Amino acid sequence: MEFNTDLSVVIPLLNEEESLQELHDWIVRVMCAENYRYEILFIDDGSTDKSWDIIEKLSAGNPCVKALRFSRNYGKSQALHAGFKEVKGRVVITMDADLQDAPDEIPALYQKIVTEKYDLVSGWKKKRFDSKIRKNIPSKLFNWAARKVSGISLNDFNCGLKAFDIKVVKAIDVEGEMHRYIPLLAKDAGFEKIAEQVVQHQARKYGETKFGMERFVNGFLDLLTLWFVSRFGKRPMYLFGFAGTLAFLFGLIATMYMGASKLIAVFYLQKPAPLVTDNPLFYIALTCMVLGTQLFLAGFLGELILRSKKKTKNYKTTQEIL
Repeated sequence: MEFNTDLSVVIPLLNEEESLQELHDWIVRVMCAENYRYEILFIDDGSTDKSWDIIEKLSAGNPCVKALRFSRNYGKSQALHAGFKEVKGRVVITMDADLQDAPDEIPALYQKIVTEKYDLVSGWKKKRFDSKIRKNIPSKLFNWAARKVSGISLNDFNCGLKAFDIKVVKAIDVEGEMHRYIPLLAKDAGFEKIAEQVVQHQARKYGETKFGMERFVNGFLDLLTLWFVSRFGKRPMYLFGFAGTLAFLFGLIATMYMGASKLIAVFYLQKPAPLVTDNPLFYIALTCMVLGTQLFLAGFLGELILRSKKKTKNYKTTQEIL
C-alpha cells in the first residue's frame, strides 16, 4: 500500500500554550533532517488558555500542521481516539505536548515499525525526572500490575511516546481512560508484535502536570475491566455460567441435605424435627439457587447477544463484498 505521508505525529494537549511553539519547531527540525513526509495533528482537549490561538498560527505557517478542537475537556483517550481517525501516515507517533517527550526519539521509533516490522513500539522512560512519591513509585506498582494482568512485558505502559503501524490505530477504539492500555488493546485486536525502546525523559519545562493521584485508582479499575473483557468478553458463559452453576448446585445440595435430615428425623428416628425455615442454611441455600439461576441466565443472554452481533457483522461484510 502506498502512502503519501510517512509520519503522523498525534499530540493531545490541555493548556500547554508555553510549550507548543517550541515543540512544533523541534518536531519540524527532526522531520526536515530525516526528509520525512509528515503531518502534525494537535488535539486541543478543551484548553482554556491561548493554546488554540497558537495552534492556528502554527497551522497558518505550516501546511503540515492540522488540528482538532474539543468544546470541553473529554480526556486523553478521547483525544487520541479522534486523532487516530484522522491520521494518514504510514507510521503514527503519539507524544505529549509538555516537552517531556523528545522528538529526537522519533526516527528510531519509526525505523522499528518500518524496518523491523513491529506493530507497536512503546517508549520506556527508564530514567525519570518526576517526583518519586507522586509519580515514580505509583507508576512502578501500576506497571507491575499491568504486566501481570496483560501478559505483555513492558516496563512503562503509560509512556506517551509510542509508535504504531497505521493498521493498529485504525483497528482499536481508545475510550474511557484506556490510553494507558493501548498495547493491551492492540494485542486483543490481533497485533502481537509489540516492542519497547528506552527513550529520553525531559524534566517538565513549563506549567504543571494535568494528572492527579486519582489516575492510578482509575487506572487499576480500567485494568480490571480490560482483563475481564479480554478474558471473558467473547464467551461470557464461561464466567457467568460456571459461577451460576456452582451457586445453584450448592443451594440444591444444601436443600436436599436439609430435606433428607428432616425426613430421617421424622420417619426413621421417630422424633420431632425443627422447621426447615428455622435453619439459617435454608436462606443461604435459597439465595444461592436464585443467584445461580440469574448468573446462568446472564451468561446465556450474553452469548445470544454476541452471536447476534456476529451474524449482523458477517451479513454487512457480505453485502459490502457483493
